[in-house]
Amino acid sequence: MHDLVIRNANLVDGTGAPGRIADIGIDGSVISAVGSDVEAGKREIDAKGQLVTPGFVDIHTHYDGQATWDPELSPSSWHGVTTAVCGNCGVGFAPARPDKHEWLIQLMEGVEDIPGSALADGIDWQWETFPQFLDALEQMPRTMDIACQVPHGPVRAYVMGERGARNEEATPEDLEAMAEIVKEGIEAGALGFSTSRTKLHRALDGEVVPGTFAADQEMVALGEAVADAGGGVVEVVSDIGTGGMRGDFSGDMELMREIANQYDLTVLYSLHQSDPTPEDWRELLAMSSAPLSGSGKVIAQVSGRPIGLLLGLETSLHQFLKHPSYMAIAHLPLAERVSEMRKPEVREKILSEQTTFTGRFTEDIVHGFHKMYLLGEEPNYEPDASDCIKACAERENKSPYEYAYDLLIGNNGKNLLFFPLFEFSYQTLDPTFERLQHEGTILGLGDGGAHCRLICDSSLPTFMLTHWTRDRTKGHKLSIEEVIKLQTLDTATIYGLSDRGSIQVGKKADINIIDYDGLSIDAPKMIYDLPTGAPRLLQEPNGYKATIVSGQVVRENGEFTGVRPGVVIRGRR
Repeated sequence: MHDLVIRNANLVDGTGAPGRIADIGIDGSVISAVGSDVEAGKREIDAKGQLVTPGFVDIHTHYDGQATWDPELSPSSWHGVTTAVCGNCGVGFAPARPDKHEWLIQLMEGVEDIPGSALADGIDWQWETFPQFLDALEQMPRTMDIACQVPHGPVRAYVMGERGARNEEATPEDLEAMAEIVKEGIEAGALGFSTSRTKLHRALDGEVVPGTFAADQEMVALGEAVADAGGGVVEVVSDIGTGGMRGDFSGDMELMREIANQYDLTVLYSLHQSDPTPEDWRELLAMSSAPLSGSGKVIAQVSGRPIGLLLGLETSLHQFLKHPSYMAIAHLPLAERVSEMRKPEVREKILSEQTTFTGRFTEDIVHGFHKMYLLGEEPNYEPDASDCIKACAERENKSPYEYAYDLLIGNNGKNLLFFPLFEFSYQTLDPTFERLQHEGTILGLGDGGAHCRLICDSSLPTFMLTHWTRDRTKGHKLSIEEVIKLQTLDTATIYGLSDRGSIQVGKKADINIIDYDGLSIDAPKMIYDLPTGAPRLLQEPNGYKATIVSGQVVRENGEFTGVRPGVVIRGRR
């Protein structure tokens, strides 16, 4: 008898092949049979009428800290993710000298908006080196598998101290020491190396991430270290992916192509559609997709929905945050604050004041009413232009500030205003559709575990199914087979995880059983459940009947079973 059998599955196996009805036999952690003649199981699950897929492989998360205290890695585990890759964007917590713990926390808090108090209270620093970090992660039984990359920022600070933190140029001795750390990390099991080259990423003190201005020879040396240790991904988050904010973006592209070509590596870079230059992504994609002479490749990592900021009275940004009269009541609990804001005299005073925000970037967001929307209880991530706050306010003969104010205090202060920062320049996801279908892209950028008080995109795996295969009404859809492959076999393959990503005999038994017709995503809510009671935005799905990791049911009908077969992945497979 098989250990577990899933019967009558509407199977979409991750390969892109047409869906079919099949049974699946599982023995231990491995799929042992797929077809119509599968023998009995010690336990059987009847999946008739249910969509059965491989577990989702999310390649862009920031669970580096949370993974040290949270065995369930929510919310990603709620959304069918069975493998999460962390260590992205050049930030993380290893290597870490004892006197750099607070600095690394401030770096992560500044770049990824993860509450520093939660990190300081939650992380038990049982490591200094990167291999020791992996060893520490292995001490905790966990629901899903987690993989790590070696982040540039901590490496630079470990070797160069303050010089590295201030982005001074590395000496030959620095390069040799950093390369050795990267090589050691890959040999210990890291799947790659990540770096940040965007001025958008800043520590809490306003300094850009170490490595942002690293010279080409530093990047080449660290790419060579990855290759020498056996290979892996080099992930680059660059300003070229945010609309070419540094002007000519050809330099970074040439550098990435050189690393990929010279060392036969896969280089990932983040690609966005940015409002100031909404067509740049086409040129970038053409450049990165041009053939290399070797077997290396440069791949654009893209999102499947707008990367959207959520403005609200509980989040870290809204229009009136820096109005003096609001600042005077900002310390009050939410209910009391809303009660004050509803008073006509308080409303009038706040609305009459000028903001004290500084910086064009933030001002463009808080005043961007032409592409700002009420998210609502049934969140719509491809809203119509006629539903923006500017248009709604005009219909009601209000200023957009008045209209936004009244929305913010509605729903007892829990309403959220959605501002698509990237991927929505033309107020349509048609360009996103083009990018998702391009052979030179890979799906990612959900940022699970990060941007706790401003962004909630970790529901991306569920959104890909609900919006792109079922609910979209404004343009082309994707097939279920395409969407499943995008976030299973494709993402597993890019990181060399050939043991998962498809439901085939011999593959790891990571599986989702989904009520496709009933699949939905709730509105994001602010929950205060991080260490020290720190907040994070969470978005729950409906419709996941079961998630299986290594042949064991870890989540069933929306509840964790308590079984924890997840492991720390050690190297490409």
